Amino acid sequence: MTTTRLHPKATVLLAGLALAALAGCGFDGKGSPEALGTNGAARQAKVPGAPQELPGMPPLLDPKDVYAADRPGMLSPVVKNFPSRVYVPNTGSNTVSVIDPATYKVIDTIPVGVQPQHVVPSWDLKTLWVNNNRGHTLTPINPATGEAGKPVEVHDPYNLYFTPNGKHAVVMASMDKELVFRNPHTMDRVKTVQAKCNGVNHADFSADGRYFIVSCEFSSDLLKVDTEKMEIVARQKLPFEGAMPQDVKISPDGKTFYIADMMAHGMWVLDGEKFTEPKLLPTGKGCHGLYVSRDSKEMYISNRGEGTISVFDFAQKQLTKKWDLPGGGSPDMGGVSADGKVLWLSGRYNGEVYALDTATGKQLARIPVGKGPHGLAVYPQPGRYSLGHTGIFR
Repeated sequence: MTTTRLHPKATVLLAGLALAALAGCGFDGKGSPEALGTNGAARQAKVPGAPQELPGMPPLLDPKDVYAADRPGMLSPVVKNFPSRVYVPNTGSNTVSVIDPATYKVIDTIPVGVQPQHVVPSWDLKTLWVNNNRGHTLTPINPATGEAGKPVEVHDPYNLYFTPNGKHAVVMASMDKELVFRNPHTMDRVKTVQAKCNGVNHADFSADGRYFIVSCEFSSDLLKVDTEKMEIVARQKLPFEGAMPQDVKISPDGKTFYIADMMAHGMWVLDGEKFTEPKLLPTGKGCHGLYVSRDSKEMYISNRGEGTISVFDFAQKQLTKKWDLPGGGSPDMGGVSADGKVLWLSGRYNGEVYALDTATGKQLARIPVGKGPHGLAVYPQPGRYSLGHTGIFR
């Protein structure tokens, strides 16, 4: 495909006030959001009762719900005119399949680097970064045009996150056993943190943004990382022999972290503040991906080893439903449509993508793609800014 666009520079409009989810919010190039008042002075809105946020982080719209900015229709001005697409990285084909969700058809195939693992929305929402793990590059895709830009050299980018204030990108360098903090636009290295565990791969941030929890797939470890200091402040080994922690997701109220585990076949339930030993909630064989519904009431859990999706109710703190893929499958990573009606998941070992009705669990489509589809991104989605992975928005 012809390269016509490089990675966009760091300017973005986003919502920053509690009573105006789509209000303008500037970016100073150093990661600090600016809520612009009528006099042009930069000031950051505060929500009564909200936790003391990471400096520069846009305050939560609702201190009781970290996903309050993710409701249907709450598209940032930055993304509102982007075409709705599903971007599927095919690890075995070194391509990204582009699906039109209106027709359930692949409309484009983009060549990228070696072993693309995830498609990650940038903090400023302007770019999709394809993580070419073994190619040691990030390929930028312009979501306005669907065109790929010039790859950026980044070693071992298995996964990619962004600090809630937009100051740093965090590369999960799985093979290198490192967390690498980088400039979120140029991807220049800022600080390297030795993880001292095998297979660092997934993460999510606390409600105040001051720390994040990281899973280490191949050594059964969890890490707690201070966001501002860029330091590991605590670690623990999961109490299950052979545990393989995967996706990490925080509860809407910000009190609990859930960590999928494909060998323990369930989710670990963790108090992030205390970082005490978590408890296991069985879900299904090969528990892998975690996705919150648009109303913050439920979480969809892909069980890759048995071709099912479990549904967890946050208020009841228990599983309430389980959906079977007709004929089986290997549901892996994905995301929820902008309107909240469709759950999209890659079929890791079947070369396909699944679309499921979030109200009933009914399979809407089964779409052939390349080899080894993994961390697909549904884009655009509601939210003011992205924390990375396949789309964690606040």
